[in-house]
Amino acid sequence: MEQQSAQDASSGPNNALQVISNGLVHLMSESYGRGPTKAKTYILDDTYVCCIMHEIFTTAEQTLIEAGENDLVRRTRIAFQTALADDFKAVVEDALGRRVLTYQSQIVFDPPASFEFFILEEA
Repeated sequence: MEQQSAQDASSGPNNALQVISNGLVHLMSESYGRGPTKAKTYILDDTYVCCIMHEIFTTAEQTLIEAGENDLVRRTRIAFQTALADDFKAVVEDALGRRVLTYQSQIVFDPPASFEFFILEEA
């Protein structure tokens, strides 16, 4: 499976991957009041885009996690990501010049990270 990383080069397709990482971090920061500390975007088989973001939780979410409310944090995050799906898809579409067919977000707690998955229309 072909894989490209946003940190391989500073132009061409790799620059687009950096634009996606930066755009998604900016969107998260604006929407949540705090963005992830690190993000990296990959494209697989020229069809799948995955952005992995680290240290994503707000202070309020971290408090809920410490109180054992992981499910509540997950449900809230997923609902929020669903509400912002068009904005997330627009970041990828603008960077790659291709339509996103679908988008899915998932979070994990240890380590605190999110995975933003996009499936692209055929080129």
